[in-house]
Amino acid sequence: MTLPRRHLLRAAALAPGLGLLPGAWALPPRVLQFPRDHGAHPELRTEWWYLTGHAQTANGRGFGFQVTFFRSRVDSTQVLQSRLAARQLLVAHAAITDLQGGKLWHDERTARWNGQPGGSNDASLADTALRLQDWSMARDDLGYHMAVRGDSVHLALNARPTQPLLPQGAAGLSRKGPEPAQASYYYSQPQLQVSGTLGLPGQRFEVLGRAWLDHEWSEALLHPEAVGWDWLGMNLADGSALTAFRLRRADGSALWAGGSLRGPADASARVFAPDDVRFEPQRHWTSPQTGARYPVEWRLQSPAGRHTVRALLDAQELDARGSTGNVYWEGVSDLLDAGGAAVGRGYLEMTGYTQRLRL
Repeated sequence: MTLPRRHLLRAAALAPGLGLLPGAWALPPRVLQFPRDHGAHPELRTEWWYLTGHAQTANGRGFGFQVTFFRSRVDSTQVLQSRLAARQLLVAHAAITDLQGGKLWHDERTARWNGQPGGSNDASLADTALRLQDWSMARDDLGYHMAVRGDSVHLALNARPTQPLLPQGAAGLSRKGPEPAQASYYYSQPQLQVSGTLGLPGQRFEVLGRAWLDHEWSEALLHPEAVGWDWLGMNLADGSALTAFRLRRADGSALWAGGSLRGPADASARVFAPDDVRFEPQRHWTSPQTGARYPVEWRLQSPAGRHTVRALLDAQELDARGSTGNVYWEGVSDLLDAGGAAVGRGYLEMTGYTQRLRL
């Protein structure tokens, strides 16, 4: 008996330890269509909209910030007919790194969504319009708008595009492993111009800055040997945009790697092959909360050149075991050239350092 393709996809996602056959269940190449592909794709298992950036006040006080909305399909409820069925989970994380105070603050939200529009929890299919209780991320002709009112962090930010969208991989289809099934549809919006308010307990700050937005959706992202990834998105001072990532085995070796570089005046990006990218840890920080040991300074070799990636604050671990069940390091970092001069700033993300990442 031949199973329908959707069941094969679901079996691959639910039983990664069985491995995947080369060439099987791959996401098909497709032309991304906008504004539709700014919206949610609940037919695929995992999706996220991920905004990171750095900003400062008029007197120079600096911050990093992150707002991420996750959508996850719940396979066991897909056949249920009730409108109350939790066919999807929506999760949101928000964090602010106070560089002067030397501390990361974060909040999180989790809710069920039945895949239908309306209600206090929603992910629009037509465009980016995400709502999780009193948290939201929405897009219009002027850009992206974020509103977060948490116990520890407050964000009211507008992020205006200054460049075209950046499709990652092969026209928006990004390989994430040695088998075609490990792939995602993926685009970025680098060099966003940010204005608005950041808030910590008892404090509010008017800020200006730069941000980077990723939107990614997939069916089976992680190879069975992968425990997590190291990723960075850097807005360079000259207007370029650098992406680099690697999927990592338990012994720390690279299973797969990739990325891209788009110059300030380029219409398209140079896409990196797996052998083009090398991450070499230079300095580590050990979390006193979890005992995880994170490389907070890297030497990066890519077609963009030789660079150093250096965290602006070591303690930027985010404990999200109350929502996604994961602990990861997510932090504002500088990009230095071979001579040690700062040429860019953005975010470094490291997952799978406490346990295998669960999507």
